Amino acid sequence: MKTGIRRQKRIRAAGLLIILAIIASAVAPAFGQTSRRKPRLRRSSRTAVRRVQPPVTPAPVYYPVNAGQVIRVRLSQTITSETARVGDQFSTIVVDPVYVGGVEVIPAGSTVVGRVRTVERAAKKSKAGTIGVQFVSVRLPSGITRAINGDLTEANSENVNADNEGQVSGRSATKRNVVFIGGGAATGALIGAIAGGGKGAGIGAGIGAGLGVAGAWFSKGHEAVVKSGTEFGVVLNQSVSLPAANAR
Repeated sequence: MKTGIRRQKRIRAAGLLIILAIIASAVAPAFGQTSRRKPRLRRSSRTAVRRVQPPVTPAPVYYPVNAGQVIRVRLSQTITSETARVGDQFSTIVVDPVYVGGVEVIPAGSTVVGRVRTVERAAKKSKAGTIGVQFVSVRLPSGITRAINGDLTEANSENVNADNEGQVSGRSATKRNVVFIGGGAATGALIGAIAGGGKGAGIGAGIGAGLGVAGAWFSKGHEAVVKSGTEFGVVLNQSVSLPAANAR
């Protein structure tokens, strides 16, 4: 009797184990599917995120500085016909700002770079020394740099015109052949036209128009010494486009 009861209990226990095994085998795939789906949900959530594009900065407006514009500058270092070499560069600082249509485009403090184009040493009994220069670039305080094509000129009221917007231009747009000329110990250097050219050129230190050979003879034997701090004009031969000085 006891043996039969034990056998029935074993049979019931075995059946219970079988049922549990069946349930476990049915539930396990469901857990597996759930675990496999979770990464897919994460991937789909990532793709839903969109990058925010930065705001577009509008392009700056450029203003044309016309040919004939005169820029008043101050020399940053001394140059002399005794030691200068063709190709030497020197720098100048803009003294007066330049405006186009009432908009400031070249602020005071900008840098204009010049280059020595010709050098003639002084001869004691025949001629004064001369330095011919050209101006090749302008760098604004903002860091913007532009190539320019400029020549030497004076920038006083007798040789330039100013309009009601502060624009300054040379009286003559003809090709200038203007150089620094040795002017003696008192003046250091004059600004004038060399022989054979320079219609409308500015003449410095009270020397009359038509300096040329006569002026060189008057200053014979003296090297052209242009001292740091000397002010003069740069006249543009070609227009150049620049943004407003306060543009970012």
